[in-house]
Amino acid sequence: MPEQNKPFVITDRRKFTLDGEPRPDAAPSSERDEHQTTAAQPAAPVEPPPPAPEPETAHEENLPPAPTAEQAEQANNAYQATSDRLDTAIRASNPGADHPPAMNFETLIQSVYMSTLMQLGGAAQEGQPPQVDILGARQSIDMLGILAEKTKGNLTPSEQRLLDSALFELRMAFLEITQALARSAAAKSPNPTPGKPSIVR
Repeated sequence: MPEQNKPFVITDRRKFTLDGEPRPDAAPSSERDEHQTTAAQPAAPVEPPPPAPEPETAHEENLPPAPTAEQAEQANNAYQATSDRLDTAIRASNPGADHPPAMNFETLIQSVYMSTLMQLGGAAQEGQPPQVDILGARQSIDMLGILAEKTKGNLTPSEQRLLDSALFELRMAFLEITQALARSAAAKSPNPTPGKPSIVR
């Protein structure tokens, strides 16, 4: 048969039908085709990791559960009853003694104020060197600062004046003590380190 009269033979090399199903008569896939098919498939979506808890939320998880309103009321009633019995026992053993002053915001400020003065060496006996707890005093002053910040706008004029005065006096006393300590340390050091920060004035 002449070469030009040979019939054309068409071979369907498609691996899949129009519906995406594998053709049963398709030639087996080579390793290269399988690699291309695998590479062409979309990767499975990766779920993002859960967001890290906020610092405040993580801190709150470590706190004990808050008492119920009933538990809080029972504890308060028991506390008040015990306090009343204690006051009665104190008056019975000390006839004529004044009744302890009731606690209020001004009493709280005065208590912290006096404790801070003692930490700054104000409780030293005559002839004895003052015992200064400078770090404790700083914490007490910072505690009053937090009270001032958290109670802003909620105090009476007298309470605000007392808190402002206490903070001012304690901060000035703190500066005076730290300067005195720095001068004392500088006087004891024969060769101060050049360039070392100092609070001596």
